[in-house]
Amino acid sequence: MSLLVVGLSHRSAPVSVLERASLNAGAQLKLLQDTVAAEPAAEAAVLATCNRIELYADVDKFHAGVAELSTLLAQHSGVGLEELTPYLYVHYEDRAVHHLFSVACGLDSMVVGEGQILGQIKDSLARAQDLHTAGRLLNDLFQQALRVGKRAHSETGIDRAGQSLVTFGLEQLSAGADVQQWARGKRALVIGAGSMSSLAAATLARAGVAEIVVANRTFERAERLARILSEGDDTDVLARAVPMDSVPGELTRADVAVSCTGATGLVLTADAVVASVQGRTGAPALEDAAGADTAVRETAVRETAVRDTGETPLPGAGSAADENCPLDLSSVSSVPSGFSVMGEAAVAGMDAATLEQHGAWAAGGTAVDRTRETGRSGPEADTELIGALAATATRVGRIPERRRPEPVVEVPRPEPVLFLLDLAMPRDVDAAVHRLAGVRLVDIESLADASADVPMAADVDMVRRIVADEVTAFGAAQRAAHITPTVVALRSMAADVVAGEIARLEGRLPGLDDKHRAEITQTVKRVVDKLLHAPTVRVKQLAAEPGGAGYADALRTLFDLDQETVASVSRAENSTTEKNRGPA
Repeated sequence: MSLLVVGLSHRSAPVSVLERASLNAGAQLKLLQDTVAAEPAAEAAVLATCNRIELYADVDKFHAGVAELSTLLAQHSGVGLEELTPYLYVHYEDRAVHHLFSVACGLDSMVVGEGQILGQIKDSLARAQDLHTAGRLLNDLFQQALRVGKRAHSETGIDRAGQSLVTFGLEQLSAGADVQQWARGKRALVIGAGSMSSLAAATLARAGVAEIVVANRTFERAERLARILSEGDDTDVLARAVPMDSVPGELTRADVAVSCTGATGLVLTADAVVASVQGRTGAPALEDAAGADTAVRETAVRETAVRDTGETPLPGAGSAADENCPLDLSSVSSVPSGFSVMGEAAVAGMDAATLEQHGAWAAGGTAVDRTRETGRSGPEADTELIGALAATATRVGRIPERRRPEPVVEVPRPEPVLFLLDLAMPRDVDAAVHRLAGVRLVDIESLADASADVPMAADVDMVRRIVADEVTAFGAAQRAAHITPTVVALRSMAADVVAGEIARLEGRLPGLDDKHRAEITQTVKRVVDKLLHAPTVRVKQLAAEPGGAGYADALRTLFDLDQETVASVSRAENSTTEKNRGPA
């Protein structure tokens, strides 16, 4: 059997795809059950977070396993297989181990070094254990991943390389300002009472907010979180719980709201946010000018340029202003101007002086003699020049006078009165809120964009070395464990041979006393043990090396070991492991 992982994350897929492919708790359980019921897989575990969905399995066939796991992910996520496939990644054997260990250390997180992923891996293992879909391989793998992640955080400064998604989100909300100063005295609304929402509430409390209101569909969970916040020794925040239907009213009072629920639909629509801002300020939250139609803005800029300079743009076909123009404008598009004369001269294949002369003519000036540039004079020369100009205008619009395009005047965005942090997947807050004036929204998508610019600490290299060492050690341990049942079966067979020979000896020497019988038996056992010691120790060493998986097969072949005997030993060891397994 071999380890295989098929998944997608913020590194391989856009947030819109991750959002659609997200799995709720029920879908994760069903996916686990269907995976172990499939032919190629014997064990399964699902790691689903806000920015990754991964299915781990112990499979006996690589290609069949990839096909089956990909199909199952598509079926349970609701995203078609053809659409999902381009975003999937596959890791096998040691690469799969390396991937999970890197994830556990926070190297593959949206914010490098964040430690929250360790809790999510622990929950993933517990879920698989509860459903009995995690056998020896996945139990060993996930528990070792937890140990590797803890080692990375304790032995290196990886915590300095990044922070939790909550902290990073709050930094983005504060627009680079000190979070403690930005949050101090603010009123906060936390929607949801799960692990991420609880972390957000605790972070806000430590940051110094004046009040935290917790809203959740299960009111008891909201009450419990509010009580924990109120009774905390390290904060003096006022916390209270409200039902979900109180969110619109509380949003009117809140300065900052964090939402992370398991809802499949929107928790806060754009209309709800508009209403809350209007209820707070008395003025509507209009669409921000930064999100307005570009064409409208460009038209306004062109009209301003004409009004300020008195310059008349080249008219369209049929206009009265082109009566004396020898150029047929019927095919010239009305694309907005904005090109320089020098640039358009290169496109048209003409020199800039010729185009500049035509620009003066188009602006109402007097046509000048071009004999110097063309070598010819008269209407024929003008027609050729203007014909070439028309070809350019058809592709790029009219050619203006020599002047720089008017800069687009950016309308300043008003200071936000409401800050929203959406950490849910799929999203809780309507993406249209990004365009509302007076509101700042930070969601998973904007966090992904911002995290690309976060510098990585030098400690990341140390963590990578830890991961590489741990992957090597885990692989060696697994390969050695793979041959252990074969070695045990070999020793069991040798013990049976010794017992059979002693029984035959007793038949031949019926008068043998107990003392001599015991001495002979012990001598034969020592001989067998010494003969087996060197080859069994050596075969374990060889099996632990890369490519050593074949030694178990060689041992079974050389000593003609019964396959079922080896399998029974393996099952017995797995059963013992299940009984002795401690908490993850």
